[in-house]
Amino acid sequence: MLTEQEVIQIAKIYVKERSEKSRLDLVILEDRCIKKSYGVIFRYNTKKYNDTRNYDDNTLMGNAPFIVQNSNGKIILLGTGREIEYYIQEYEAGRWPDMPRLSDFQ
Repeated sequence: MLTEQEVIQIAKIYVKERSEKSRLDLVILEDRCIKKSYGVIFRYNTKKYNDTRNYDDNTLMGNAPFIVQNSNGKIILLGTGREIEYYIQEYEAGRWPDMPRLSDFQ
């Protein structure tokens, strides 16, 4: 079982890698983290949006929330098409991330 600090460090590394890849200044939205018994759910966005919380600065796309599991440090990407509560419910019911995707039907 990982400590909360270890889970946070994994999340920071993940966001840093995404930041370097996209060449955007990305940060974890620390006030929007959700602590669960199985890990922590993180959201991230640009530093500018984090500082201003102005909708006009929320130009980042594809920044799906993610879980860092405290049992093994695995990162589970959630979706962006629905409210986060939906993805949490699906994950907790054991249906995420193993849900059939559109590509599975083609």
